Amino acid sequence: MRTAYKCRAYPDPEQAAIFARTFGCIRLVWNKTLAERRRAWHTDRTPTTYKQTDAALTAWKKTRESAFLSEVSSVPLQQALRHQHAAFVNFFAGRARHPRFKTRTGRQSAHYTRSAFRMRGGELWMAKTTAPFAFVWSFEDVNPAALDPTMVVVSRATDGRWYVTFAVDADTPAPMPAAGHEIGIDLGVKDFAVTSDGTRIANPRHLARKAANLARYQRRMARKRPSSNNRRKAKTKVARSHRKVRNARQDFLHRTSTTLVRQADVIVIEDLAVANMVRNHRLARAISDCGWGEFRRQLEYKAARAGRVLVVVDRWYPSSKTCSACGYLLEKLSLSTRHWTCPGCRTRHDRDVNAAKNILAAGRAVAGAGPGDVCGADVRRQGPSLPQSAAKQKPPRREP
Repeated sequence: MRTAYKCRAYPDPEQAAIFARTFGCIRLVWNKTLAERRRAWHTDRTPTTYKQTDAALTAWKKTRESAFLSEVSSVPLQQALRHQHAAFVNFFAGRARHPRFKTRTGRQSAHYTRSAFRMRGGELWMAKTTAPFAFVWSFEDVNPAALDPTMVVVSRATDGRWYVTFAVDADTPAPMPAAGHEIGIDLGVKDFAVTSDGTRIANPRHLARKAANLARYQRRMARKRPSSNNRRKAKTKVARSHRKVRNARQDFLHRTSTTLVRQADVIVIEDLAVANMVRNHRLARAISDCGWGEFRRQLEYKAARAGRVLVVVDRWYPSSKTCSACGYLLEKLSLSTRHWTCPGCRTRHDRDVNAAKNILAAGRAVAGAGPGDVCGADVRRQGPSLPQSAAKQKPPRREP
């Protein structure tokens, strides 16, 4: 199992200069290769392979204009080409958007494989450097001296902080003891999550709490002269404020997902189309502040490590409009209606708790079919929409 450990790093001035030069070379190689790919496709309609980009990089190093590419380690440059090739593979497969050009103001990173670093006695030595790379180890249960990383990623955030990430091939941990409990989760904005047990997890609204402070820093940055040192300092403060919001959100999501994985053997969630939901300009900021996509990602890998079963129910399943007691389906249910009474059995329902119960029931039906049928594609859908196969769960393309 692949595991990553991310730590704060403190490079000396010489190392900071070397890594900054490496970041610039990576950015140049990425942008130049991407431009060549676009030109070859739009003019000749010919795709570009990784072998061609690698040969082009070797040719660039021999020219007078790009001879400085040989001053840095060649491993991060080749890794940038591999990442771009993988990005185009994911783009043509429909799993990601088209790769974009890199900017010098964004997050910078360099990937080093085994041939460009060495780990001895808990000290990290990087290529082209003359001193060990200082970092702070924050994992008490892991000894850094016994660490055997397969890849090291050196990154610099937009607020100026340095980080180093160790990618390690670790053994699969033993599954957690059975909890004897199953749970369905309904995600929302007012309450971050409502479980089928009736437990409500409040939405901390990290971005909303820091909105006034963030807006003040952004106004200060807008008043600064472009490309000046004062604007750069003001932009760093804005990035620092965003970092605090991001760290608080990550901490909340990790605590919540870990608690749910420990409590239940089977966890059922709904397949939310977050990318489509943020198109609503009235709710885009609130939905983005929740972090539903990151929460699902954490549940997936934590459930796999703990030996739990995570079931994802189809997004078109009418969980809120279906009575969890008798199965009666309402024709309409507005978003403002938080409680409703079933016309069939006269049961009074809380909208979110009822949806969580229906999600759990649908997940049980899928999980009971077998270990390979836990994607939620076979949950019976009610309404005019047609079911889709498990292999392709994208919405159909609508022609004008």
